[in-house]
Amino acid sequence: IDLKFYGRKLYSSKICKNEIILKNKDMRFYNREKELASLEKVRQVSFSVHSQMTVLTGRRRIGKTSLIFKSCEDTPTVYLFVSRSNETDLCLRFAFEIQQALDIYVPELTNFAEMFRFLMDLGTRMEYNLVIDEFQEFYYINQEIYSLMQDTWDRLRKQSHVNLIVSGSVYTLMNKIFRDSKEPLYGRADSIIKLAPFTTSVLKEIMSDHKADYTKDDLLALYTFTGGVPKYIEQFMDNGCTSMESMVDFMLQPDSSFLTEGQALLVQEFGKKYGNYFSILSAISNGKNTLPEIETVMGGMSLGGQLKRLEEDYNLVKKKRPILSKEGSQTVRYEVLDMFLRFWFRYFIKYQNYIEIQNFERLADIIKKDYPTFSGLALEMYFRQKMMEGKEFADIGSWWQGKNKKDQDEIDIVGLYAEEKKALVAEVKRQSKNFKPDLFALKVEELRKKVLFKYEIESRLFSMEDM
Repeated sequence: IDLKFYGRKLYSSKICKNEIILKNKDMRFYNREKELASLEKVRQVSFSVHSQMTVLTGRRRIGKTSLIFKSCEDTPTVYLFVSRSNETDLCLRFAFEIQQALDIYVPELTNFAEMFRFLMDLGTRMEYNLVIDEFQEFYYINQEIYSLMQDTWDRLRKQSHVNLIVSGSVYTLMNKIFRDSKEPLYGRADSIIKLAPFTTSVLKEIMSDHKADYTKDDLLALYTFTGGVPKYIEQFMDNGCTSMESMVDFMLQPDSSFLTEGQALLVQEFGKKYGNYFSILSAISNGKNTLPEIETVMGGMSLGGQLKRLEEDYNLVKKKRPILSKEGSQTVRYEVLDMFLRFWFRYFIKYQNYIEIQNFERLADIIKKDYPTFSGLALEMYFRQKMMEGKEFADIGSWWQGKNKKDQDEIDIVGLYAEEKKALVAEVKRQSKNFKPDLFALKVEELRKKVLFKYEIESRLFSMEDM
């Protein structure tokens, strides 16, 4: 069976229902063409002119390390993974890695500042890639490392030929290290690349490669549960899980990494004070998406500051207003940006008791029964993402009016075209038979009178058939 490579090796493992084991064979790398081209260009400058520093960020499981290895193929590469441990022990391990990678003698160095000077000096005599993974972990080991690196980099970058790539999964710390003007490495990166999840077209390609006769609901399930994150997709495809039922069953095995993935993803961002943030994200993921609703769930405590940090510092939630409303408008809803986290908080946190007593069958039943409703919300996000990828629109949002949700006129998607006063207004339904055209027409007319009176309006129904 031919497999394609999209970020890491595939290994034979467990079997999903009615599927055969996948073998490690003919593989290739999915997507990331622009990122690979950018990294290739930087490497050429590093080797032919002088050293360059690239910062690669993106959430855990997004494929940063795999992309780096792909970009460094067939060139001398030192890969250093920063684990949170003693600096001297770390340097001893690094010395071994450098020696193995470049086949050179490495002196016994007990701190990373000396080791970095050695590596940069080495770059005056040879060209190579230097990769430092989970770079933000130095913050916990010895914060002085960053200022000492800055001094060495400033003195030797023009004389050396090191393609330095640093990557990290903790958004707040990586942002602080390289974008905070008070930090020593501010302004030192020649390029900063943030990896995003796979696009809708790549998801289709992956599904087609692994299940030629996949259904639209199979595709929607993959998007709903992974949000396009490569590692999660790989785990499903690795194990032959190409339907909603098989994906749910796979996630709810006793040894499944999905059960704790959300916590592993966020605790490193929030630290020990993650309790309130988890409760806020859980509330939003379960439909409590206005400030009063969230504060009620949290016992009436004021949450404006924490929501602001979740949006601006952690980049985990987004504030939504009706399209074309003013920035100061109080008509605000919050949404969790990460599709997988939406799912994880909706089910794995809400029903944690079932996980603790290992009643996975009951939780699987709950998810499968609720799937038509939950995936309907994901389908709306899918079409918004597809529209963004098309690059035709200047703004994409939704529109609603009315104080109470039950009484609101609401339109799922409103897209304003970039080149002309024209708008695409769409209702999203899983099944087209549930669409009520007369009711939708009344909503569109209300939107025209209130907001889009200067626009030519195109009305659409989006269903799974349009994916």
